Amino acid sequence: MVAITHVGLAVPDVEEAVKWYGKVLGFKLIAGPYTFNAEEEQAENMTQDLLGSHIKKMKNAHMTADNQVGIELFEFNKPQMPLVLKDTNEQYQSYFHMCLIADDVEKLADKIEQSGGKKRSQVWNTRPGKPYYLVYCEDPFGNIIELYSHSTELMYGNREE
Repeated sequence: MVAITHVGLAVPDVEEAVKWYGKVLGFKLIAGPYTFNAEEEQAENMTQDLLGSHIKKMKNAHMTADNQVGIELFEFNKPQMPLVLKDTNEQYQSYFHMCLIADDVEKLADKIEQSGGKKRSQVWNTRPGKPYYLVYCEDPFGNIIELYSHSTELMYGNREE
């Protein structure tokens, strides 16, 4: 079984995006916004393993809709990562990744890799002592697919920080 848990969106301002998605669409903030600064992290860290060592600063937040499908908002600060519209040269932010729930994230990541895709990261446990795992993969067309072992609400909701 595979199900969608969230879609990742790159936005220019996480706090403003959280307000907008909450007010306009009724999404609920369940985690964050978090700040990542590579200078404050260990050499091996989940963020750079998933996104690349060139990511030095970013923010992200998890929100959920009424059906428990979420969005994960990313504000890339260093480097800034706007996309450029081909015809107008205007910058915009866009789709970043989708996330699927998989019964066995390692097995599905291997299947993706064996079928022409890639594993982009190692498998990470997001809550020590709990069976919550994730891994970044890539389809054969360059789209990022994140695999979760559980829903976004279970992975990030009700955390004691």
